[in-house]
Amino acid sequence: MYRNRNGGHVKEFDFYIRTKKDLIKAINRYGFVPLFTNSIPGFSVEEHVSAAAWFSGEEGVWEWKGPVIRESGCAYGKFFENKAVFISREWFPDFANYRRDGYDFDARFDDGLASYRDRELFELLQENAPILSKGLKQIGNYKKGGKKGFDTIITRLQAECYVVISDFIYETDKNGNTYGWGVAEYSTPERLFGTDFSDRVYQKTPEESFERIFEHLKNLLPKAEDKDIKRLLK
Repeated sequence: MYRNRNGGHVKEFDFYIRTKKDLIKAINRYGFVPLFTNSIPGFSVEEHVSAAAWFSGEEGVWEWKGPVIRESGCAYGKFFENKAVFISREWFPDFANYRRDGYDFDARFDDGLASYRDRELFELLQENAPILSKGLKQIGNYKKGGKKGFDTIITRLQAECYVVISDFIYETDKNGNTYGWGVAEYSTPERLFGTDFSDRVYQKTPEESFERIFEHLKNLLPKAEDKDIKRLLK
């Protein structure tokens, strides 16, 4: 068991990640799987992964992220506390409905809930998705001497579930060997998941979606305090 900051206990996830298949099973089983430690102890891949699959120099979680997104059909992005989370295809429409508060992006902007800079980057991505982060920065002039705030805006658009990371692409050398860190590829959920997402995302009220997610996480983390779960979802 793990103890949270307020002295309560949180049930451990009943999994241990050694392989890519283990990670996909965890996403499909639990629905919400944060990559990094967060305000609810025990609720992350980082705390349930073998040393060999976590920064070991061997292929592991970092190399699996792209294949896991593609093979599981999950959503991936900075959804909890500005940190990366895998969310299953089953649960993401409800999560996006709650985070979007029932708005598509145009309606959000029209009601004054999104800035011009957010709309500018979102529309640029929407027109070119899927697109690598470096390509998006280039065509949007987010570089030294150009526009600023790319990381802040793209993180906010992920938190609001208008943008997801659809893959990670690796550079290759002249021999075809990959190297370095994978470069994030961005898309919109509508483009990535199609009608499976767009037909479901606004079926409920945002409040109904929140309650469904909240009850699911309470069952998943039965000893976590309600306020801790609500803070994570905020």
